[in-house]
Amino acid sequence: MATDPSPQIPMRASSKSSNNSIHPVDVETPPVRTPTPIIYREIKHFKKWIPWLVPAFVVANTVMFIITMYVNNCPKNSVSCVADFLGRFSFQPFKENPLLGPSSATLLKMGALHVKEVVDGDQGWRLITCNWLHGGVFHLLANMLSLLVIGIRLEREFGFTRMKSCLMFWDCVAVRVGLIYIISGFGGSLMSALFLQSNISVGASGALFGILGSMLSELITNWTIYANKVASFVTLLVIIAVNLAVGILPHVDNFAHIGGFLTGFLLGFVFLIRPQFGWVSQRYAPPGHSSSARPKFKKYQCILWAVSLILVIVGLSLGLIMLLRGVNANDHCSWCHYLSCVPTSRWSCNTEPAYCSSTQLGSQVNVTCSTNGRTTTYFLPGASSSQIQSLCSQQCS
Repeated sequence: MATDPSPQIPMRASSKSSNNSIHPVDVETPPVRTPTPIIYREIKHFKKWIPWLVPAFVVANTVMFIITMYVNNCPKNSVSCVADFLGRFSFQPFKENPLLGPSSATLLKMGALHVKEVVDGDQGWRLITCNWLHGGVFHLLANMLSLLVIGIRLEREFGFTRMKSCLMFWDCVAVRVGLIYIISGFGGSLMSALFLQSNISVGASGALFGILGSMLSELITNWTIYANKVASFVTLLVIIAVNLAVGILPHVDNFAHIGGFLTGFLLGFVFLIRPQFGWVSQRYAPPGHSSSARPKFKKYQCILWAVSLILVIVGLSLGLIMLLRGVNANDHCSWCHYLSCVPTSRWSCNTEPAYCSSTQLGSQVNVTCSTNGRTTTYFLPGASSSQIQSLCSQQCS
């Protein structure tokens, strides 16, 4: 026997003769309970970071170059100058400095790195000041453009920063980037001084490579939060490899590049570690929300942090002790000089400083280069020592 599948609705009949209609009984339905939504606390103390430190570094390097050119005063200290219309800001002759910049003597006076001055003259501050000097306009432009492209990206990489914590110095993004820049520059100068002890060295290249190294280690230590991690990793490796390969050309201090990169790579594990997303969401969950407690950092992040901190402290301390004791690292590594310059049929790696002997008789000055034996006679009344040194640099080039 078939049954009616329709639901049974209670009925009631009216007994009044005037109305024989049938009405359904009113059924009271219980109210539907909606789940209470989870409301997370609004994070008001986070603010979008506006890069300012890297542009400040660019301005500082540019100002230092202008001051260096003012001190150089080419018209007074050299026989000839490039761009004479600039007055005392004009550049040394191309034979002496093809980068459009000051003389070596001026750079040394302003704080260029020279091992003899550091070891024998107790002028260890040159390990830092040399990072704020540049050999010429081309040198300055190349480094500052690279710093703007790489450094601003690193400042923006963290996206947001806690402004309250920034006042507490340590959690401020700018402070960490600044420490990486300065300490990496010091590490690059230290390695350069251990291997290249006969030449003077200037430039922010070591600090720049430190920024590159920190970007690589930041990607590694925060690996789980990136989406296109493999592509970013390969791109960084290619950029670093190309820049290090350029360092094998003559007159490029690749030891400063390598030292700065290694220092920045270790510092990235120390300064650029980020907490897990789970810990962040747990921290800003409502008071009644229950979830399993998660650590702020992963175990491998903590291990990398501790190991890197120990290595960077031990490495810089050991390198400084070796330098102050007059150790020449080339004596312990016969092939390491190829890391900075590979000789070919097109160029030589001999970058020894120019030394000359000079004799002066009235207005006649004879200058002989000790490197190539070339002798030239100049007619220069009242020649100063700086002018003779400038002639020597041109004679030996």
